[in-house]
Amino acid sequence: MAGNSTEYIKHHLTNLTYGQLPAGYVRHGEHGEEVLTQATWTMAHGADEAKAMGFKAVHVDTLGWSLFLGALFCWVFWLAARKATSGVPGKLQNFVEVVVEFVDTNVRDTYHGKSKVIAPLALTIFTWIFLMNFMDLIPVDFIPYAAQLMGVHYMKVVPSTDPNATLGMSFSVFFLILFYSIKMKGPVGFTKELTLHPFNHWALIPFNFVLETIGLITKPISLGLRLFGNMYAGELIFILIALMFTAGMVIGSLGGVLQILWAIFHILVITLQAFVFMMLTIVYLSMASETHDH
Repeated sequence: MAGNSTEYIKHHLTNLTYGQLPAGYVRHGEHGEEVLTQATWTMAHGADEAKAMGFKAVHVDTLGWSLFLGALFCWVFWLAARKATSGVPGKLQNFVEVVVEFVDTNVRDTYHGKSKVIAPLALTIFTWIFLMNFMDLIPVDFIPYAAQLMGVHYMKVVPSTDPNATLGMSFSVFFLILFYSIKMKGPVGFTKELTLHPFNHWALIPFNFVLETIGLITKPISLGLRLFGNMYAGELIFILIALMFTAGMVIGSLGGVLQILWAIFHILVITLQAFVFMMLTIVYLSMASETHDH
């Protein structure tokens, strides 16, 4: 049972990976061992093969679900805009207006500069991450089982449980921070900010530079890892609860109750994590847009 449980957990935490296996790699399949005579691009048959593919590997499920959810977000908001009316609004228009007003209010209260990009960016971040997180509420076996029926052995459906996705988004925010810092302060002003803060003395320039650079780099790392850590833990708890259904009627009934309770609590978690990512992005960009006298 312990072995089956371990395999079950590993299976649900393994991404559908496409990459290049090196020449000489020994693949273990249903028909025995196969030694690759040359480097081969293929789907990984397990976590070991995905690891052997290295940095070139692509998580197909993460990319696929991310693009699908992003397209879903665009389609729903486009549909609401197309059917928008100045009269009595429909339910979809009401919902979209509430979300837009909520994000716009937070941007106005937090971002102190002037930019036409920040509000749409914040709306995209909040809605897209919320949809990614929301996938965690789908029963853990539902989509993977459907994928297996179509011959796809691995399928992780929550993109925000993949550090590649969360760090990818956070480093995109990091590049925006650099862009706004240089745009608003100029190259010289940005350099002064890195070298003359927090101590405005020439002798402390090396110390200031190290301190400010570390603080700058940790922003995207902490932003991405915070989202990943919370969502990964939530997904793991759902998987552990799912295991309870295999332990008999009594434990399975308890698992059903725990699943409902955790799902209700997790609604707060997925919304809060999307909100935190959005707010920190606005705060970081607001700080990047501020100018200081040196």
